[in-house]
Amino acid sequence: MNVFRNHPLIVIGGIQVPAFLVVIALLLTACGSSDKKKGDQADSTAKKQPKTYSVLTVSPRKTTLFVDFPAIIQGEQNVEIRPRVDGYVEAIFVDEGATVTKGQRLFRINAPQYAQDVLTAQAGVRTAQADVSSALLAVNKVRPLVEKDIISKYELEAAQYALASKQAALAQAQASLANANTNLGYTNLVSPVSGVVGAIPYKIGSLITSTTTNPLTTISGISAVYAYFSLNEKQLLDFTRDVSGNTLQDKLAKLPDVILLLADGSLYNFKGRIKTAIGQIDTQTGSSNFRATFPNPQALLRSGSSGTVRVPRTIDSALLVPQSATYELQDKRFLYVVGKNNVVKNAAITVTPTPDGQFFVVQTGLKTGDKVVLDGGTGLKDGAKIKQKPASAATTYKTTAPASTTTNNDPSPEL
Repeated sequence: MNVFRNHPLIVIGGIQVPAFLVVIALLLTACGSSDKKKGDQADSTAKKQPKTYSVLTVSPRKTTLFVDFPAIIQGEQNVEIRPRVDGYVEAIFVDEGATVTKGQRLFRINAPQYAQDVLTAQAGVRTAQADVSSALLAVNKVRPLVEKDIISKYELEAAQYALASKQAALAQAQASLANANTNLGYTNLVSPVSGVVGAIPYKIGSLITSTTTNPLTTISGISAVYAYFSLNEKQLLDFTRDVSGNTLQDKLAKLPDVILLLADGSLYNFKGRIKTAIGQIDTQTGSSNFRATFPNPQALLRSGSSGTVRVPRTIDSALLVPQSATYELQDKRFLYVVGKNNVVKNAAITVTPTPDGQFFVVQTGLKTGDKVVLDGGTGLKDGAKIKQKPASAATTYKTTAPASTTTNNDPSPEL
């Protein structure tokens, strides 16, 4: 049975369709278009609404920057042990790397000729003593005869001159003996300082002379160590200009304690002082040498090792911004600053990173009171209008490290 036989029919594409179904389809299509249009209008209205961003008003904060300088570490005493006499190495009483005390025996050199020289000198002294005794006896023999006018007084004077000559010969013999003993003492080498024994290039049986190029070893006194580093000409000018004091030593005395970074990047437990500086610039290297002294009670530091001297510089009014608020474009660093009518603009800045990687110390491109978009690193464009959400400075800076750091690769580091 056809249920649509009493309804008017409409032919569509050669097919008869009830008219009321066509009307229903048209009504449904019209409703769908209306709903879509309303949705598009709502989306467009939402897009025109400015987004909300956290904004921080920057203000000066006290912080400390560090300038890092590569350094070479040397013992406070670095004494080369060299032979004073010629001979063979007969005995070595210490090993490389051993810790020795002042006066401890190090080497013995086999040089029998010096022992023979001592024996010869001792014999010469005894001969000279006998001659003095004989001359003294002659004086004592002549003196009473002269007093009794038995012989001329010239005989006494001659005897006295002979005695003086023999006494001088005795003194010369004694000096020769002392010199022979000194040379013999050179065959036994002792440490002039307390410290650590370096390399020993000559072994038992090696022939050595007083003109040997290499030392027998080196004793490094490391109760305190020196860290040598250099400043280029610009850095030296900045130091001379910015640090108060009439003389170079006055300026050094006003510098704070410095820090030493070891070769593995760890911090040394003891701080040091910069006590010496060479004001002249080396024409070959274009730099001036400085020396920092560090205590070394645990003998952790050794001569010849390397490290980094970190010199602090306090900034009373540094502008710090989170690194996440910035972005990099073509080797330049930018951030977004909120201007009039809540419109943002990008600002080029020069920065120094903090050691924790959380913040930048802004050197140029930002001033006190500027409002920085904290989460503007992505999804924001220059000229966009935003809705501000003030950020708390205390919350923003709660992870700030107590000090910032830079290296001597910075284009303008200062002490």
